[in-house]
Amino acid sequence: MNPKIICLLAAVSLALNAQLLAAGGKTYEMTGTVVAATGTTLAIQKGTEKYEFAIDPATIKGSAELKVDSTVTVTYVMSATKVEGASPSKE
Repeated sequence: MNPKIICLLAAVSLALNAQLLAAGGKTYEMTGTVVAATGTTLAIQKGTEKYEFAIDPATIKGSAELKVDSTVTVTYVMSATKVEGASPSKE
C-alpha cells in the first residue's frame, strides 16, 4: 500500500477525535472527487492521485450523503502512530 495513503488514513482517524482537534494540532484540507465511499472509508481523487481516509460516520457531518462523483473537502490532521529511531552512526 502507498505510504502516503497509510499516513493519510492514520491522520484522518486521529482527526475524527474531537479532543485531538481541540488540542491544537495543525489541520489540513483537501478537495477532490469521491471515487468510493463505504461506512468507514472514503476515497477521493485529486488530480491523478487517489487518497483514502478512514472515517467515523457518527462524527462526520454528512457522511451518509457521500456519493461517487461528488466534490468534497476533507479536513484532517497528520500525526504519527509509531516512531522508530536509529542510533546515530559513529564516524
